[in-house]
This record gives sequence, C-alpha cells and structure tokens, in this order.
Amino acid sequence: MTDDPTRLDIPAVETWLTAYLPGFKGPVTAEKFAVGQSNPTFRLTTPDHSYVLRRKPPGVLLKSAHAVEREYRVQAALAGTDVPVAGMHVLCEDPDVIGSAFYVMDEVKGRHFNLPSLPELAREDRRPIHAEMARVLAAIHGTDLQATGLSDYGPEGNYYRRQIDRWSKQYRASETDSVPEMEELMHWLDTHIPPEDGLRTLAHGDYRIDNMLFEPDAPRIAAVLDWELSTIGHPFADVAAVIMQWSMPAGPEGRGLAGLDRAAEGLMSDAEFIDTYCDHAGLPGIERFGFYQAFTFFRMAGIIQGVYRRALDGNASNPERGRRMGELVPRFAKAGLNAAKSA
Repeated sequence: MTDDPTRLDIPAVETWLTAYLPGFKGPVTAEKFAVGQSNPTFRLTTPDHSYVLRRKPPGVLLKSAHAVEREYRVQAALAGTDVPVAGMHVLCEDPDVIGSAFYVMDEVKGRHFNLPSLPELAREDRRPIHAEMARVLAAIHGTDLQATGLSDYGPEGNYYRRQIDRWSKQYRASETDSVPEMEELMHWLDTHIPPEDGLRTLAHGDYRIDNMLFEPDAPRIAAVLDWELSTIGHPFADVAAVIMQWSMPAGPEGRGLAGLDRAAEGLMSDAEFIDTYCDHAGLPGIERFGFYQAFTFFRMAGIIQGVYRRALDGNASNPERGRRMGELVPRFAKAGLNAAKSA
C-alpha cells in the first residue's frame, strides 16, 4: 500500500482483481494518466485486456469529495441508455487494499480533445464535435431516473440552494487566503437563487470536452468520463459549465475559446450551442442564463481552491499544476460577478 497518489500498489491491485473480477488474468502493468486532477487515474494492461482504474487520493479528504463510489454507480446505471459511458467492472470500497476506494472499468479507445478550439481537426470537422456535445448533454438530462434506478441519486429540494451551501462549505474548508471577489460572489448567489421550475434531471457536474472520448472516425462521443460531481440536479448548470469553459482564454492553460474568431475557425458560438441543446432537449430557450453562468464560475472556483489546498498539503494528483491553479480562484470569482450582471 502506498500514500503516493502518483503510484499504485500493483501487487495489491492484481491480487484483488484476481479474486473479484471474473476473467481477470495477470500480470498487470499500470500507467498513470496525466489528466485527472481530482481522482488519480491509471491504465491497467494485462496480456489480453486494457482497463482503467480510478481511485480516491490518499490522505484526509473533504466530506463528500472524490466520490468514486458514486462515479461507479451512475455509469453502471447508464449502461445501455442513450448516454455513452465506459463499461463498469468492479468497485472496491475497502481502503485497506491500496489506501483508498477505487473502481475498474473498460478502457474506451477513442479520440481525446483537450481544447474546445480543436486545433488538431480541419475547420469543417470542428462544428460537428460541438453539436455532438450538445446532443449528448441533452441525452444525459433526458435520462429516465426511474428506469435507471437513479431517482434517489440526489436529494429533493432546490438544487442551487443545495449546491451553493455545499460549495461554500467546501470552499471554507480549503480556504487559504481571503478573496474579496469570492466573498461578493457567494453573497450574490445566496440572494439570487431562481424559483423552482420543475426541472429535475441527472446532471453531470463537470461537462467539458476533455471529459469525453470521441469515436476514432466519426464526430460521435464514445464515452462521457469523470462523473465525480454528478447528481440529480438542474440541467442548466451543465449547459452553463460548457459556456463558462469556452469563456476562458484559448490555449493549454485557459482551455477556452476567448479571443478566437469562432465563425472563421468553424466553431459554435455560445448562442448556437445553447440553441442546439434546447432543440435536442425540447426546450424553448433558457432565461436568466447569467445566474447559471455565475453559479458555474463559483463552483469551479471552489473546486480549484480544493485542488490548490491539496497541492499545498501534498495530496494533489499533480502538485505543480495544482499550485498554479490556485492562482485562478480570484479570476473565476470575478468572471462570476461579471456574469451576474447579465442575470
């Protein structure tokens, strides 16, 4: 067993999988993926199969954070639906095996895009990727909660009230310095929550292009990944999360579309993405979109603060990147305040 999040106790994993995963045969080798700030993720390779293992990071964790058990449950429930997910195999909830809970799923072979600007694709191939993201997002929100057994996957009540309270507490628990913009944004959100509109759906919670794999030869999503923040919630938060990401600077750090001539680059505008989503979801449009954007900036600032705190404490999956991300908290909070002005 190891407390280093960049390493994996391969003998322990192999012994456990031999006992609990039907058909598993070693020997196994492990390779850590560079992506996956929150839950360390590894490729497991055996002579006849390729798996992916996601684990909680070791060390003291915030309550309800790094919920690999929930990730496993929701993806297993979505098997065979219109939502593309990897095939789930086994969940280990015993922390004594490798130091934290983990699950194992199939490795999905497909294309991974880190940037929504899609520089590796020809201009005419970019828009279909964005359109597919809108289609699958509508499919996630259209999931039959009763048929999939997910009706209890999140509590009743106002989703935004619940989320604002949760992430405010998470932020306080990982706070390092006072950020005036974050204080102002939390107060604004707390006093501007929209009334209930009856929309209660499965919500991914971190829907962005680098959390999905696309078919090798078609603009079609092969699997949506990283369901750690998923719950039963309000669909417009997921839509706003896409637009929030796109508002970031273009390039490897910001991973957004700000500053690009989207029409010239063959990329969707914010309005086109929202309209495409609404067409698939059967909705006339989204009112007060500024609130949902402000909320997603707030939540992302809270997530980044948690990553930063883990980096300072030595528990981050990628400590160097975690420390750099911590510098973005005031920027995200300020962007949330700007979005609030349009609500």
